[in-house]
Amino acid sequence: MVALRSNGRAKIGCCRRARATSHPDIAGAVTKMARLLRSGGRLLVHEHAWERLDEETARWYLEQRRARGPGAPPTVDRRMDEWSEDHHDLHTSATLLSAIEPRFTQRYFTWTPYLYGELGPVVTAAEEHALIAAGTIQATGFYYVGERREILE
Repeated sequence: MVALRSNGRAKIGCCRRARATSHPDIAGAVTKMARLLRSGGRLLVHEHAWERLDEETARWYLEQRRARGPGAPPTVDRRMDEWSEDHHDLHTSATLLSAIEPRFTQRYFTWTPYLYGELGPVVTAAEEHALIAAGTIQATGFYYVGERREILE
């Protein structure tokens, strides 16, 4: 998590791409960010919702990995197993959002593309977004904007 300061307390705090979901003390990190922000300061989060990977999304992801070259898992089941193994120690989006809620008032939230960042040039955010909008795959990322609450414990 990063706070952008301007004379004293920060106006904006930013956390992105698996920084928050991997933090061992997420509640403590959110509390610290809230303390760094001035009243009304904004917390911007772009994070991974790894737990939303379902079978159809895993199938699409695997196809993209195969298009990228060798090294992709041989089956969707194996991809799902590897995904769980790779992400088991990360917080879920629900855990992260629950930690944020006591300190920030939500001003904006949306599910977003995320896998394109892991897939490199074989797929763009716009292509992944179109598949999400069509209901073909699940969004595995989110944007959140919250405003620091007045009362901090």
